[in-house]
Amino acid sequence: MTESQQDQVLAQWMAEEAVVRAHIQAQTGLATREQIQGRSGLEVMQAMLAGDLPPPPIAETLDFALISVAHGEAVFQGKPLRRHYNPLGTVHGGWFATLLDSALGCAVHTTMPVGRAYTTLEFKVNLVRALTDKVPLVRAVGKVVHSGRQVATAEASLVGHDGRLYAHASTTCLVFDLPDQT
Repeated sequence: MTESQQDQVLAQWMAEEAVVRAHIQAQTGLATREQIQGRSGLEVMQAMLAGDLPPPPIAETLDFALISVAHGEAVFQGKPLRRHYNPLGTVHGGWFATLLDSALGCAVHTTMPVGRAYTTLEFKVNLVRALTDKVPLVRAVGKVVHSGRQVATAEASLVGHDGRLYAHASTTCLVFDLPDQT
């Protein structure tokens, strides 16, 4: 990828994030059961992007945002900062893991029908390249591999605007019925 192409991708990513941030709620929080009742997982994720539901606090804490969702897919964008560094002077593996876990989990979430939910059973991360604040933005793209009645699996990649792979991950989730709240 040429430097000009990298600049175009970075500009596009920044513009997409600006659009998202203009629509989402400024205050982070948690959606109530009443707010999500009767919505599919995809509808819940779309409501966050539309500003109808608050983004979760972890996104503010670790400087990342949900950028887009579709059935079986979720894209998060993060800005690696010095405050995310480990003692070795690079971004801590936990930051990679959290961004990837968010993309994986939300991709699975988009496949949940009304009344169904999931929880992570297993999560594996492969860090393939160090990351510093010299990389302005990275994207975690999560895609569902399988979504069944009891188990869902997904894979995600963490890439820079230059197309370089920084990490990849996979998850296995347990799928279940939400308990009645009567």
